[in-house]
Amino acid sequence: MHILIHGTPEQVAAFTKRLNTSVHKITVFNGDETFIPEADLYIDALFEDNGPVFNTIKHKPVLINGVTINTDGLGNNVVRFNGWGGFIGQEKLEIAGNENSISAAAEILAEAGIQTVISADSCGMIGPRVVAMIINEAFFALAENISTQTEIDTAMKSGTNYRYGPFEWCEIIGIEKVKNLLHLLSKENNRYQIAPALQKN
Repeated sequence: MHILIHGTPEQVAAFTKRLNTSVHKITVFNGDETFIPEADLYIDALFEDNGPVFNTIKHKPVLINGVTINTDGLGNNVVRFNGWGGFIGQEKLEIAGNENSISAAAEILAEAGIQTVISADSCGMIGPRVVAMIINEAFFALAENISTQTEIDTAMKSGTNYRYGPFEWCEIIGIEKVKNLLHLLSKENNRYQIAPALQKN
């Protein structure tokens, strides 16, 4: 299987370490090439940051790092994945898309050695939506002088066995991405209103 990946060295490494490179060919695509090589699977880990690079590919599955969008208006072969910092290296890759594309993508990813969790095709998916809410609550707690950032991080990791505390998550993901997701979700439900302490950062 030939897999073409567009992403940072860290993102490429997160995918490559799951794959048997003696069986699968991995090619890094920089995004400025005029020719897109033929592949069995295309992965665009920089979609949210830089826009599409594989939008001309219609005949093979295209995975895009698209946490804050849904697949409406994208090609039928396009599947979103959660490629945010802190998530991309997890054991299972969270994916979302329309019924036909999601089945084909899950099958080819399994063949490549990547386990998946299928999420509803909605803004935020599962993991980022939950973590963004935890981060938001942590900023409310900080503003109310309940504890310090370090103590809140330590309590969350010790008490819930999370890999990162909420402020650590925020730094790894990027504060602007967290705020953007909460802003979009707050349009559907006001429980996602951004904490003032987070908003002003």
